[in-house]
Parts: sequence; structure tokens; C-alpha cells
Amino acid sequence: MEFQDLICMRYSCRAYGSEPVDAAALERILEAARLAPTAANRQPFRIIVVPTAGRQQEIERVYRRAWFRAAPLLLCVVGVPSEAWVRSDGRSHLDLDCAIVMDHMVLAAANEGLGTCWVAAFDVEAAREMLGLFSGEEPIIFTPLGRPADRQPQRERRALSALVRRLPD
Repeated sequence: MEFQDLICMRYSCRAYGSEPVDAAALERILEAARLAPTAANRQPFRIIVVPTAGRQQEIERVYRRAWFRAAPLLLCVVGVPSEAWVRSDGRSHLDLDCAIVMDHMVLAAANEGLGTCWVAAFDVEAAREMLGLFSGEEPIIFTPLGRPADRQPQRERRALSALVRRLPD
């Protein structure tokens, strides 16, 4: 698919079919994450693949929306702060790195015809328990992954002129 078409067609899917995600498609999505650029190429992340079947109650504790647990899989990008690059002023790039990783996965998923939706407003402690995280690992962001059972909604975006400033030559 042409990249411009891909970024125009990707949307935050909030309804999923129950059919399983093809294993080869999942591997391509995970490979896209592995290839994502990170600060100083530190790759301070892990990806946890969570099959949703049989975990409905656990998942509901993490995020209460029914559509979140309807997809056959959840993907969680977990940050490892001790592995992150830290700028000289003390600013860690962990969250930025994890965001880039997630963005690579959601675009790769859209390319596979799969739906995703960034979810950051989850119960961190419930996520830690469900994922069995090690000390020093932080759940950063989730997405459901599955066949969309909805359509891309009309979305309004601000004008480019409202978002971009250009410095003079």
C-alpha cells in the first residue's frame, strides 16, 4: 500500500471481530516494532502479546471499555527505564521511544487490514499484574489488535497552517 494512503486510512478502531490474527501478520507487525528508531538505538522496550480469550476479567481491570477486550489480541509496549537514552539535561527518551514503537505497529497493522487503538488511560497496577512485569519495567501503552468491526469515522483535523511554523531562510 502507498504510505500516504496508509496514514490516511488508519484510525482508532473501537469495534473488533473475534477472528484470530494471522500469525504471519503478527510477526510482520512485531518486526516493524523491532525496526523502529529509538534514541541512540537503545531499544528500551519490550512488547507483550496478550491473547484476550479467557482473560476478560483481568483485562477489564486494566481498561473497562468492552471493545478493548473484544479484539483477539492486545499488544502492550513496556518501557525499561534503565535502558533508555537520557539527554544531558536529564530528560529520558523512554516515552518517545515507546510511542515510536507503537506507531510502527499500528501502521503495520493497518497495512495488514487490522484495527488498533492507542490506549494510555489504563490502570497501571492492574496492567503490571496481568502482564507479570519484572521490576524495572513500566507498561506505557496498549492497543487491541484484530479485524475491524466498524468503519473509519469522519475526523476533523486542524489546518496545517495552524500546526506548522516556518522560520525565515
